[in-house]
Amino acid sequence: MNLDFSQIVPSIPFILKGIWVTLQIVSVSLIFGFILGTFLSILKIGKIAILRWLADAYTSVFRGTPLILQLFLIYFATPQVIGYDITPYQAAVLTFGLNSAAYISEIIRAGIQAVDKGQKEAAEALAIPYRPMLTNIILPQAIKNILPALVNEFITLTKESAIISTIGVLDIMRRSQIVSAEKYIAFEPLIFAALLYYILVMVLTLLGRVLERRLRRSD
Repeated sequence: MNLDFSQIVPSIPFILKGIWVTLQIVSVSLIFGFILGTFLSILKIGKIAILRWLADAYTSVFRGTPLILQLFLIYFATPQVIGYDITPYQAAVLTFGLNSAAYISEIIRAGIQAVDKGQKEAAEALAIPYRPMLTNIILPQAIKNILPALVNEFITLTKESAIISTIGVLDIMRRSQIVSAEKYIAFEPLIFAALLYYILVMVLTLLGRVLERRLRRSD
């Protein structure tokens, strides 16, 4: 097998533009997933049984079905079901955000429950209402504990984002496929795309380790 990467050199800037598309979609999805996941985690630890059941059911569905299936349902079924012509970008963000929320809700729930019960007892002793106690005392401590797990979720989303190429989003993977079709070569563009994903994951991993070390120093 003879690999000739010189053939894709003129197309490298085109593929590199996919990095911004990938990071943009993953970042927006993670923010959306974090907001929704926080809300779901609060429902899961709440006292209303029906809301706990709904939050658990949501998590079960999105964790128990393939991500690519969720993507196809949202992208292809949305125009048919509600009559809205959703764009590939919107479908990607919505799918990843909804999916990520299921995982983040479990991360935050575990983080909240890991906070020392004495914190809650002290707040109750001071007659602090439940909502201020949760938002000002419990959640800040929980978020600090789960930041490394959130970084891991960001890394996972970055790798899994390659599937959005199946609906035409011009991310790293899709751009490498276009170059492959134009140049009639398969391996070189895909290997270059794999290298870009690997570099992104390694950079995010290093940032996560730096964050962990800073959190340990602050304890």
